[in-house]
Amino acid sequence: MKRIRLDRISSQLLQTAPARPAAASGPTRICQTTRTSRLQAPLYCQRRWQSMTSESALEDIKFDEIAERPEQQELPLPSPPPERALYSAKLAALHARLSLSSKIPLQALARALIDPSADANPRFNNANLAFVGAALLQYHTSEMLLTQYPRLPMAIIFSAMKGYSGVAALHQIARAWGVEAADAPGEEVDPGLLQFSLDKASNVMNKWGYVRSESKEILKWKWRRGLSSRVMYDDAFGDMIEKQKQPKEGQPPEVSDENNTKLIFDDRLANANSNFVRAVIGAIYLYCGRESAKTFVKGHVLSRKLDLENLFEFKLPTRELARLCARENFDAPVARLLSETGRLSRTPVFVVGIYSGRDQLGEGSGPSLDAALISASIRTLKSWYLYSPGDVGVPSDTFADDAVRWKPAYVDIGEIIS
Repeated sequence: MKRIRLDRISSQLLQTAPARPAAASGPTRICQTTRTSRLQAPLYCQRRWQSMTSESALEDIKFDEIAERPEQQELPLPSPPPERALYSAKLAALHARLSLSSKIPLQALARALIDPSADANPRFNNANLAFVGAALLQYHTSEMLLTQYPRLPMAIIFSAMKGYSGVAALHQIARAWGVEAADAPGEEVDPGLLQFSLDKASNVMNKWGYVRSESKEILKWKWRRGLSSRVMYDDAFGDMIEKQKQPKEGQPPEVSDENNTKLIFDDRLANANSNFVRAVIGAIYLYCGRESAKTFVKGHVLSRKLDLENLFEFKLPTRELARLCARENFDAPVARLLSETGRLSRTPVFVVGIYSGRDQLGEGSGPSLDAALISASIRTLKSWYLYSPGDVGVPSDTFADDAVRWKPAYVDIGEIIS
């Protein structure tokens, strides 16, 4: 009996037989007792190999593999693969338009354009980057407001925070950057387009805040929320945080559409744009460091002009002005008529000044004496609240290695009428 050369048979199989995927491995007609390598077949299988030629064996193998191979339907990806970011002209143009550093790869910028509503997997969406960016953005915005305008009431600070780093403000910044949105997310979408879904949930970027136990009653009965409770429990903008559905125990969070239990927003395009701006700030912090992220926030967010004067709304300005003078040990405010014209005409104008002792605190005009008094009181209060010590440093300036020692900034006592 001639001895079988197993090494020759194995070399022929490795050269000509196609590789079978692990999921489709199964018994063949040649050997029905094993599902592993054919080189580990028992002796009676080796006799079967001896009684036929190698070509006929390979033909049977190919025929069996084609017949037994299951039909595998590849599901489309919810977002473009990261390697396609290197071939996107829109993405490269956006990277250059924002003057981003070469340390930030195109794959990171492409990930910043994928909203959690488009791809629920946190390894491919911008949820983590947006959370870091939201924390940095809120920190730099709040320290700028508190050092530049130390007398602002908390209600105005909440409104100013929303005016600088809120959803509407970041949406306008993304539009100014020239960010274009895709009609629908998918694998075939250009990586340089903003991708979000209109019927799926997205993430809520909250750096601070707690869910109130009486949140349902507040929404139902419109209960009043004081400023102290808004500072302690609500988010950075003074808005109440609603209770969200939590994933069940044992389920990985935020890895599929079923586990994505965040909120659905009314304006999904604005929310997606705001998450993109936050994610870009987070990517800059991740790849370039703290100082680069701070410079980017100053150049693109804090450099915008926000009219703080129009954020005020006084209900009883004369009463609030009297409380202010009493708190600061000033003389009681006195209104004096400075000038008037056309008292008996259809369009009279009165000019009233507010005095505390010999010092004039402010003045205002109006068509009647009461209107002029209210206008003068409002102007006086605004001049007090909008006081600015000038260009002073912020606490983040001391984070650098060669920074000078921090000089405490002026901080006001607090609200006049809470």
